[in-house]
This record gives sequence, structure tokens and C-alpha cells, in this order.
Amino acid sequence: MGYGLGIFLLAVGLILALAVTDSLSNVDLTMVGWILAAAGVLVVVLTAATTASRRRSTAVTQYSDGSRVVTERNDPPPAV
Repeated sequence: MGYGLGIFLLAVGLILALAVTDSLSNVDLTMVGWILAAAGVLVVVLTAATTASRRRSTAVTQYSDGSRVVTERNDPPPAV
């Protein structure tokens, strides 16, 4: 899913909310558009948050004398 789904929902929602003037019986297309746009924004934000949390990794090194070292690192973003 990811960014593509979020952008698709956002685009379809904004088109319905701002550009479509037709109406269906008992269906408010403007409200449906705003709901889809909000869902698209939510998907983009959640995708960004989960992607950022996956880039952080932790490594634990155990030495023979019993000491431990915990190392955290942030991986660079993937090349596009």
C-alpha cells in the first residue's frame, strides 16, 4: 500500500469534493470526497511514521567478560 494508496485516495477525494457538481440520490459526493481525502492524508502520515521507525535498528554485543554494549543506529533513507 504505502504512499501510492494515500496519494490516490487524496486525489480522488479532492476531485470529488471540489470538482464534481453532480449528485446521487441520498449520497453527498462532496462529503464522500472529503472523507476520502482525509483517509488519504492519514495513510500518507501513517506510512511515513512506520517507515521512519523501521529505519532505526539496535544491536547488542555481548563480550566474554560479561559486559554488553547496545548500539543504536539510524539507516540512511533508501536511494531513489
